[in-house]
Amino acid sequence: MDKKNKILFVDDETDLVTVVTFRLKNAGYEVVTAYDGQEGLDKARSEKPDLIILDLMLPKVNGYKVCKTLKSEDKYKAIPIILFTARAQETDKKMGKEVRADAYIVKPFEPETLLAKIRELLK
Repeated sequence: MDKKNKILFVDDETDLVTVVTFRLKNAGYEVVTAYDGQEGLDKARSEKPDLIILDLMLPKVNGYKVCKTLKSEDKYKAIPIILFTARAQETDKKMGKEVRADAYIVKPFEPETLLAKIRELLK
């Protein structure tokens, strides 16, 4: 059996975390969760996930800052980051590119879209 890919899911909406975690585990991923930006940063560094799903509007440290911080550190910059947010404005997406996010998925979302993007980024 292959080692399961580890996904760090950072979001402050607990119901959403529960649902998405369930979906990801059913799809065969190991899931680590965090509920604010600082915890997300700490877990990204301690858990070394294969991919990060990151909400933008988070307590403590926002998703843009978490993404930018990780992408500027040699040890973590190769980890794909999916920004996962209700913010659908072009300016938000542009900002996502500026902080070097690998993908941008707008909530509400299709679970299959998220899973397909994860598979694509983990290849």
